[in-house]
Amino acid sequence: MERWRGIDSVPSGWGRSVVTIGVFDGVHRGHRQLIARAVAVAEERGLHSTVVTFDPHPAELVRPGSHPAALTTLERRADLVSELGADAFCVIPFTAELARMEPAEFAHEILVDTLHAAVVVVGTNFTFGYKAVGDLDTLRELGSRFGFGVEGLDLMSGAGVTFSSTYIRSCIDAGDMEAAAAALGRPHRVDGVVVHGDKRGRELGFPTANVSCAEHTAIPADGVYAGWFTIGDRRLPAAISVGSNPTFSGRVRTVEAFVLDVHEDFYGHEVGVEFAHRLRGMERYDGIEPLIEQMNKDVERTRELLG
Repeated sequence: MERWRGIDSVPSGWGRSVVTIGVFDGVHRGHRQLIARAVAVAEERGLHSTVVTFDPHPAELVRPGSHPAALTTLERRADLVSELGADAFCVIPFTAELARMEPAEFAHEILVDTLHAAVVVVGTNFTFGYKAVGDLDTLRELGSRFGFGVEGLDLMSGAGVTFSSTYIRSCIDAGDMEAAAAALGRPHRVDGVVVHGDKRGRELGFPTANVSCAEHTAIPADGVYAGWFTIGDRRLPAAISVGSNPTFSGRVRTVEAFVLDVHEDFYGHEVGVEFAHRLRGMERYDGIEPLIEQMNKDVERTRELLG
């Protein structure tokens, strides 16, 4: 899959393509419907399939300080899109100039002149252009004018629930990882680099990998989770702690993974932490012994849940 940043990176010889547009944060089950449809239409017509997204999130420019919690890093988003068979992943920097574009200008300059769109596939709630005045009907009108087709898809589950990144963020905020996974189509994952912490877990007999995540990362509610620690092509079972270590009067929220039955130095490595089940909330214990006893229980429960 080709990966481009900015419309100037699109090859001049890029032929006509089937385009789908969105933030695609999380590449959840609804997003996968859109991308799969774009890929299928492209294959039917012998065209390229192009997935267009934006960085930073448009909300951050329109309302500074309102950047929603990110379900995926941009790199992870590209990897997930690649798995769906798209030919190209185009990241358009969301600038003040782009935000001021009228719908017709966006359609002509981005969709027609740059991406040579033959068909555009979007969700039925799609909006675009200055102050989001353009909608699906607007896009269809512009398609008729500029010569591209438009498909609008309802992003619904079998239960009649609309898939949305906002809903998934609310599940993660509540620590409901099963519900988040059901909408994502996989466990929620945070990515980051393993950094040095206070080494308190090592002193307690539970050495943890302290994962430093990017700004805006959607980190689950404080608590202890059963999940997976991914490094390279390995996916290892782990008991994961999220919070500020109240037993030791901690103040900084951290994500720490105790990888079961593996004794390695992970410092400096880029890793992923997947959250499968919430075991309990974060609690303060009166002393070290009851904390260690609970940590042993957490590890055993993790083994049971992950098999």
